[in-house]
Amino acid sequence: MYQDIPFDFEDGEVDNKEISVFALSTCGFCRRGIQFLRNNKVKFRYVYIDKMPYEEKQQLKKQLQEKFQKRVAFPFVVVNDEEALVGFIQRQWEEKILSHKDS
Repeated sequence: MYQDIPFDFEDGEVDNKEISVFALSTCGFCRRGIQFLRNNKVKFRYVYIDKMPYEEKQQLKKQLQEKFQKRVAFPFVVVNDEEALVGFIQRQWEEKILSHKDS
């Protein structure tokens, strides 16, 4: 599903989950979420979908909504291609991304 997406990659010491961040380059919550991941040394990949061509962006949003049954708002974070987090809610990110459990 994500093979053609032009992700940028951030290396980190916390590498127990696959984290994909879909963000907007102008979104303050997206910037805070990405900085949270960097501050906590989480390995992740991200893409600013507002910089993608319109048709690709629309297709991606549709696929994400169908797969995760959640309204797409930003940041939209996919954990292990199994669960999605919508918006930057620090407590939720700590629980789902920083926990050492695989759930």
